[in-house]
Amino acid sequence: MILAVLQARMGAGRLPGKAMATLRGEPMIIRQLERLRGARCLSKIIVATSTDASDDALAGFVVSRGYAVHRGAGADILDRIARCADAISSVSHVVRIKGDAPFVDPAIVDAAVRLALASGADYTSNRAERSYPAGMEVEVITANALRAAAAETRDPMARVSPTAAIRNAPDRFRQAHLKAMRDWSHLDWRVKTAADLAFARSIYDALHPADPDFCMNDVLDLVESRQDIARFAA
Repeated sequence: MILAVLQARMGAGRLPGKAMATLRGEPMIIRQLERLRGARCLSKIIVATSTDASDDALAGFVVSRGYAVHRGAGADILDRIARCADAISSVSHVVRIKGDAPFVDPAIVDAAVRLALASGADYTSNRAERSYPAGMEVEVITANALRAAAAETRDPMARVSPTAAIRNAPDRFRQAHLKAMRDWSHLDWRVKTAADLAFARSIYDALHPADPDFCMNDVLDLVESRQDIARFAA
């Protein structure tokens, strides 16, 4: 079973509450979940959030919309993700998606999962060797690698960056790297600030009405053709 874990919290430092910020009338987290449902390789999707009271409303809303939620320690994200895998039987791989990625592309998710299965790697991503825009990251980790890393004592940075313990140990955890056709690593489409949210809204306003399943290439084409939108992406 391939489990996708979308991690999200309401307490983001620079843009609190961004998970519930609207994109074309729906909270960003719902738009992300809608897009993940288009990935053919995923067996199940779960939202991982914290047990903090500030995330009560987020968890309740996601459940009310028919999606599964796991709540765990706010500070230890790796443990939270590993427990998602433990809560569901027969999970072989976990696909980690961050909550600041409103353009997550199901085709890229599928490509990463296929590479993970074909290579037998413990850790497969388009992150360790960057060529995709920031905000399009996909990480596919075996459940065994997650459990092993989560069981060990980690430094504070590894707790904030949950895959660091795995990503930074290629001698222990075998890796495979998904590369884009061109190098777009200079682009940053993550939603971390109010300006980033304005950019995401401009993309959704332009593309979503005609095609809710728009892909990364559609965003690239739009940014290249619309200077009023491109300035937000600079």
